[in-house]
Amino acid sequence: MRRDELVRRIQSVPLPPHPEAPLEQVATPAEAAADLLAALDRYVGLAGRSVVDLGCGTGRLAVGAALLGADPVIGVEVDSSLVPIARAAARAAKATVEFRVSDVAEWKQPADVVVMNPPFGAQTRHADRPFWDCAFSVARRSIGAFASSTSRTFIARLALDRGAHVVEVEPVRWDLPRTFPHHRSAMVRLPVDRWVIEAGTKP
Repeated sequence: MRRDELVRRIQSVPLPPHPEAPLEQVATPAEAAADLLAALDRYVGLAGRSVVDLGCGTGRLAVGAALLGADPVIGVEVDSSLVPIARAAARAAKATVEFRVSDVAEWKQPADVVVMNPPFGAQTRHADRPFWDCAFSVARRSIGAFASSTSRTFIARLALDRGAHVVEVEPVRWDLPRTFPHHRSAMVRLPVDRWVIEAGTKP
């Protein structure tokens, strides 16, 4: 699938209608999502790979992975109100994705590839830690994720501790529109990195 088509179809996945600040429910930019999935596709090949999207929200990364041939794809989301939206978006995109309601801290089912846009810790310090712990526990081949650039040292050390290998870490353009009541600016550019990590164990 061409990049512009993938971006367009990811962009069609709606945003959370009532985003919760404590959960940092912000939309993954469609172009950033497409580039992360393309990077994973180059490295490990998504076609036929099992993928889990941790904290999937309305399903942008999960839908994008399915459109690139990943199978099966599971989206894991703690907010049950977002799951019907994600399911409808997947149907509209003709993407086969299973969505489940679960806290990532309780998720144990392995997958070849983990994708995620976890909280950056803007509301609750270290809110991203359960996501990274889960990702390193269940990923059999690779992890693709976004993170605040301030977390580079933490993630690199965690990968080293888990016997994983950082394939690439690249800054990405991330413009956050006004989402929550406490936001004062119409748009803020956040320092965000795209990570591709080879998991510590392979089948």
